[in-house]
Amino acid sequence: MMWAMKAAQHAEVYFNLISSVDPTFLKLTKVDEEIYAAFRERFGRLRIDVLEPEELKSEPAKEKWRPFCMQFEGVVEDFNYGTLLRLDCSKDYTDENTIFATRIQFFAIEIARNREGYNSVIYNSATQRKMAAAVKAACDHG
Repeated sequence: MMWAMKAAQHAEVYFNLISSVDPTFLKLTKVDEEIYAAFRERFGRLRIDVLEPEELKSEPAKEKWRPFCMQFEGVVEDFNYGTLLRLDCSKDYTDENTIFATRIQFFAIEIARNREGYNSVIYNSATQRKMAAAVKAACDHG
């Protein structure tokens, strides 16, 4: 049960981070460059804006992911630790939009989403909400 609470807390912190900082500038690990290069070399055609669970969970997918993940053993702390991953990167973590993945899968996909601009929708949406609230507050006090 403790790992599930930790995974949920990690998801909340990460979502708050990409809501408040432009994700294209985020660095998630000390080895983002290596993770991104290895991920796109091995999974160049993988659609990352909206993930298909089968791309992570099917037996053929697991066979493809296993060597990718193992190359980061000893490089990324807790590389195989369980984390939550959003299927559709334009949406928040919900029961329908969340899948269980390893930490290195999370890093690979989220680094790619950040670099390729897919997570910007979350940041832009949050920024627009903050601006609208500030305008409303100014008008209410104005």
